[in-house]
Amino acid sequence: MMMTAIGLMSGTSLDGVDVALIETDGKQVKGFGPSGYRPYTERERDLLRQALTEAVDLPRRDARPGILREAERAVTIAHAEAVAAFTAQNHISCEDIDIVGFHGQTVLHRPAQKLTVQIGDGAALAKAIHIPVMHDFRAADVAAGGQGAPFVPVYHRALAQSLERDGPIVVVNIGGVSNITYIDGADTLIACDTGPGNALLDDYMFRTMGQLFDCEGRMAAQGTADDGWISRALEHPFLYGRHPNRSTATISPRWCCARCRRPTAPRR
Repeated sequence: MMMTAIGLMSGTSLDGVDVALIETDGKQVKGFGPSGYRPYTERERDLLRQALTEAVDLPRRDARPGILREAERAVTIAHAEAVAAFTAQNHISCEDIDIVGFHGQTVLHRPAQKLTVQIGDGAALAKAIHIPVMHDFRAADVAAGGQGAPFVPVYHRALAQSLERDGPIVVVNIGGVSNITYIDGADTLIACDTGPGNALLDDYMFRTMGQLFDCEGRMAAQGTADDGWISRALEHPFLYGRHPNRSTATISPRWCCARCRRPTAPRR
């Protein structure tokens, strides 16, 4: 059975909401549609940075104390606006979309404690856009003892199947957090986080330069690698551990939110 699906994603960078449309039978991607983007406003980014800080002490995944309730509402509205703009710009009727996948914004990820929190109200989004919404994807995997991350290996396999190539395939994804997917035929699918990706770079740029990111890597290209630091970093147990069932929530010490400079939990 074929279906038309819209995927919504807001990642570690806090830059905004990505929108993409595909046609799928649930196992393979049969067709790619248009894509879109709705940036977060500066106020929304500030709100989410505050939410990341306050989420450190969340006692349970459904708790929304203080600023987190306001942040969840802002995330939901931003995604509703992203869908509305996307469908209008591409002359797509809501009746033509079978389902929307809504990831939300991760504010806490501690799989060792079976706790992962993505803010965003799926029911409110469905009511606003008049399309069925699937959401809260990571929680079931974490509850079953998994890491809840990385998030994309099943999609990577669906893409790899369309290549019709023999032999193993490795996909490297450098987002806010970096991860790899190892695919070998229909049965072997292994994935894990490999460490921080752009998140630390974005935080550094924001703290030192007042910029949201290093555009085209121009600042990085002016520097040289610190071989001593890299050697020490490669000795971290997370990086040389052999078991692939891991995510960056196990990295310590926790990195820092650039705007408030207070310790925060690892973000996804």
